[in-house]
Amino acid sequence: MFKDQEVTYLKENIYDYLFHNVKDTTFGNYICIKPNAYKLDEDGFDYLLSFINKGDHAFLSLNYFSEHLSDTLQFTTTYLDEAIFSPEELKQLKGELYLENTSFKHQPFLYDRNIRRTYFDSYDENNTIVLGTIEIDGVKQPNFIKVYYGKGAIFLHSNPVVFTNYNMLNGNENYVENVLSYLPTEDILWDPQIKSSNYSNSNEEDQESIFKFFLQHPSLTWFLGVSFLGLTLFMLFNARRKQRAIPIIKPLQNSTIEFAQTISNLYLKEEDHKNLVDKKIAYFLEKIREKYLIDTNNLNTQFIENLALKSNNDIQGTRYLINTIIALNKKTECSKNELLILNKMIENFFKK
Repeated sequence: MFKDQEVTYLKENIYDYLFHNVKDTTFGNYICIKPNAYKLDEDGFDYLLSFINKGDHAFLSLNYFSEHLSDTLQFTTTYLDEAIFSPEELKQLKGELYLENTSFKHQPFLYDRNIRRTYFDSYDENNTIVLGTIEIDGVKQPNFIKVYYGKGAIFLHSNPVVFTNYNMLNGNENYVENVLSYLPTEDILWDPQIKSSNYSNSNEEDQESIFKFFLQHPSLTWFLGVSFLGLTLFMLFNARRKQRAIPIIKPLQNSTIEFAQTISNLYLKEEDHKNLVDKKIAYFLEKIREKYLIDTNNLNTQFIENLALKSNNDIQGTRYLINTIIALNKKTECSKNELLILNKMIENFFKK
């Protein structure tokens, strides 16, 4: 989508990045899609707004918006499914989303799960326009708004789950394209929110708050002073003690390789290829259950399609592998060549 724009994947907090790399210039578009943006603290958000005020833009798609953010931009949010977390309950949350632009205003975008009923129930109509809605009990409620701020604007979206891989299937990728198309054609700062700020005053206040609490109470202040004094005395006296020699303990030898060689030689000598084929099939199915969370009790067409989709393998190759496994399972004896072919097919399958 942004092939003509430079996309910067932030590996540091947005506050630190702007402070060190942007300062008096502009950055273009800031995008953050997360369940929540708690690492975008008050100082970081205010600093970001100072750039938006000069003409930059930001896109925030979150399940939960901080109180500081909503107070600053003057909006309130309703969370109808705030207490729902279990997979079974989330699967029941179907959604019907709309975009207000006349080009696709009457086109619903349908989602079959995980769409929390979150919407903006109030906002400043003098600087805010509604760009998208979600249908709740037959009524369309705003879930995508644009808030003008100085020369720039900030876009707020309340359903970040629509940007996940699963929800960009069956034509719903058009919804994502249309939503992000509101951003101007400028460079992108993509923020995965992986680090807290090293320079924000908000973080410093949090770190100092414990000590401030201790110093506000005389008894806790004495406790803190005595603890530091005791720790200092312990370190001074302990440093004078002579440390006993540490005995050298040889590490245990790893006999795993020797054991594997012994077992492999045993099977090679016995030429029990069917036994090895059964073990390879059992190991393959166990890894499928563990890695892709697919039930392997019934190796039918639906199983093959799910496995090909989740493993990023083509459907024809996956079907050939599963049919080979079914055929070898029915045999009472297998040749060495069949064992080697099965092993090669399984190795190629997991290389994808």
